[in-house]
Amino acid sequence: MTSAPDPAEQAHLALGATLYVPATRDDLTAVANGTGVWGVRSLIFCTEDAVAPDNVARSVANLAAMLRGLAPEGPRRFIRVRDPAVLGRMLDLDGIEQIDGFVLPKVTADGLVDYLDAFGGDRRFWLMPTLETAEAFDQAAMKALRAVMADAAVRPSILCLRIGANDLMQCLGVRRSPLATIYETAIGPTIAMLAGTFRPYGFGLAGPVFEGLDHPEVLTREVTLDLAYGLMGKTAVHPAQVPVIEDGYRVGAGDVEAAERILAPDADAVFRLNAAMCEPATHRAWARAILARRRLYGEVGVAPAVPSAAPVGRRLVADTT
Repeated sequence: MTSAPDPAEQAHLALGATLYVPATRDDLTAVANGTGVWGVRSLIFCTEDAVAPDNVARSVANLAAMLRGLAPEGPRRFIRVRDPAVLGRMLDLDGIEQIDGFVLPKVTADGLVDYLDAFGGDRRFWLMPTLETAEAFDQAAMKALRAVMADAAVRPSILCLRIGANDLMQCLGVRRSPLATIYETAIGPTIAMLAGTFRPYGFGLAGPVFEGLDHPEVLTREVTLDLAYGLMGKTAVHPAQVPVIEDGYRVGAGDVEAAERILAPDADAVFRLNAAMCEPATHRAWARAILARRRLYGEVGVAPAVPSAAPVGRRLVADTT
């Protein structure tokens, strides 16, 4: 018998392509309710890098208006706050309990403590800390952050970690070509280090933004590499990127067959299938993820299912059932 997936793991896998939306837009309610962005599973309304400092007040006002018009069903909705002070303003808004969670920018071990202090004892929301400062290159600093997140009072609220590739590029003073995946840049080894630092301890990682809008073939290749590095879910900056990303999450029939055989109660300790060795003791986590991806995104060559209005695992976040 295999262990049940962690609630955060289930919800993380269901994020899909997460569309970033500047909170300065005047149509936030329509976007949040899924109007004009059919098929988007999750949204992040940004008050940070996508918003100029003199537009923060406007962003907060727009979000307050959005909360008054939210439909009960729709994509998952997150707010990327600017700092702990803006988070405090968000938490005071009427209707904020309708938001699924918050993206916390430029998180370090000390910075996460500041955000947690702003929440007080409020544990209703999913949290997605973003790794995008110079500390993200320092494994010791990332281990310190992991220790803060592993606290029993914090861990149930961590949905996944996001990787801020553009901010990490900024640290190096470079910008990638739209013809290159993130793994073909100086950030590639850092992503490998982050995967090794967080994934074995149960923390999911989402794939970074691909800012090129005219090269879907490169985005497709990057999604394949995200999955190879253990990253699931990806920031999208344009609705056209959403189907490209989520097509990459569909699974092949051969992988489905292998996953089902690996998870079978009577599976041999080791067996050959499709010209590869299968070993349930070491392949169960992969197999569970494959079957979850099939349920959420479908199989290659089969028409994809329409995502549900509220993807698997929606909670107002104290519910971990």
